[in-house]
Amino acid sequence: MDNFRKELQTWLEQGKFIGQEYSTFYEQIICYENQCSQYLKPQVLLVEEKPERFLAAFLAILLNQGSVFLGNPHWQQQEWQQVAALIHPDLIWGKIPPVFSELTKANLSPFSDAYVFIPTGGTSGQIKFVAHTWQTLTASVQGFQQYFNVKNINSFCILPLYHVSGLMQFLRSFMTQGNFQFYSYAQLKLTPPSEDYRDFFLSLVPTQLQFLLDHFPQWLAPFKTIFLGGAPAWPTLLEQARQANINLAPTYGMSETAAQIATLKAIDFKQGCSGVGQILPHVKVSIMDEQGLVLDCHQVGKINIQSSSLFLGYYPKLHCPPSFSSGDLGYVNEEGYLWIMGRQNQRIITGGEKVFPAEVEAAILASKQVKDVVVLGLPDRYWGEIVVAVYVPHLTECSGSSLETILKTKLSPYKCPKAWFTRPEIPRSPSGKVNYAQLQKQLEEDRKESQGDRI
Repeated sequence: MDNFRKELQTWLEQGKFIGQEYSTFYEQIICYENQCSQYLKPQVLLVEEKPERFLAAFLAILLNQGSVFLGNPHWQQQEWQQVAALIHPDLIWGKIPPVFSELTKANLSPFSDAYVFIPTGGTSGQIKFVAHTWQTLTASVQGFQQYFNVKNINSFCILPLYHVSGLMQFLRSFMTQGNFQFYSYAQLKLTPPSEDYRDFFLSLVPTQLQFLLDHFPQWLAPFKTIFLGGAPAWPTLLEQARQANINLAPTYGMSETAAQIATLKAIDFKQGCSGVGQILPHVKVSIMDEQGLVLDCHQVGKINIQSSSLFLGYYPKLHCPPSFSSGDLGYVNEEGYLWIMGRQNQRIITGGEKVFPAEVEAAILASKQVKDVVVLGLPDRYWGEIVVAVYVPHLTECSGSSLETILKTKLSPYKCPKAWFTRPEIPRSPSGKVNYAQLQKQLEEDRKESQGDRI
């Protein structure tokens, strides 16, 4: 820990944490350390939205060889009840609801190692805490350094630090003695800062990229690389980014892998390449069929991941899995570029044929008659499932029949939607992910009433 403390002090003294005065920030760390000192390897639930307080607390826990559970300040009662039933920390820092303030400490034995537990799930399902160590997080940073051939990683962060995407931006900068600046997205939407960011990396989700391209494209242009992840990006957004000549890099990763494991470099993106790019050097990806056999290039199957940055299980079952199946479907080409076709549980099997929604959505969006579209499967007595499209039309005269006519020249008949539904907008999360549960419930109700615009 002495080396860790020296590296931290050097980083802070050199002003690498932009906007934070060294002595004031370090005093915050000491304050949190004093609270940890009464415990041997403390287990702390950290629920802090302010970045400077979050990072001071986070670093204090690591300095005390403790373990930290990252909490989302925006969890609601149902999520908090799940967390309260799952973990029993020694300390709780930040804003918490009554369900946690009434907890009785469980007096658990300290972990043999220090863990960083990153939450995943929540509104889309059961909350789980992904277990990482300093070693797995370091492996992710080193793979990033090697792939992008950069020594000091400078990060401009607007993503929450309690998510893997925001946390890894900080760790990349801290571990490599690069610059780190946190900036509120709400403030960014009003007034982007005027500093020079040509040597900085920026990470965005699609909805953020759309807003910034519409309002401040000139601010995005200088960034060294702008990573895009968190949810699938729509083709019109990607084309708008190319037209704006920004250094966009679509990326693929998850909490279980300590963020990105594949990234399409900006130079490839600008030249019209698609997909999420090549696999980072610390990762091995295999595409497998349902029997676990490795598939050849261009064959769609389950994405299986082996990596030195792979998590050590979901709390409380801590072990080191040899590999991890992401639940996503995809394929690779001869040069090792990866394409994501969607979640395995979103694959549609209609009349015995497999349909991947991403392919159908891309064909519909290419017609330029819709603003947004989601393709999914609904139960059907005859077909097992039918392919259904929910779309936001560009023009009032845009109909399922007109779109069907266009698709007949692009897709096999079994891939074409058999029912079409219009919506003023598609229900999505702030990051751009589709709320499939809400959408399917709406569609089941609509089908009972009208059976949709059946073809």
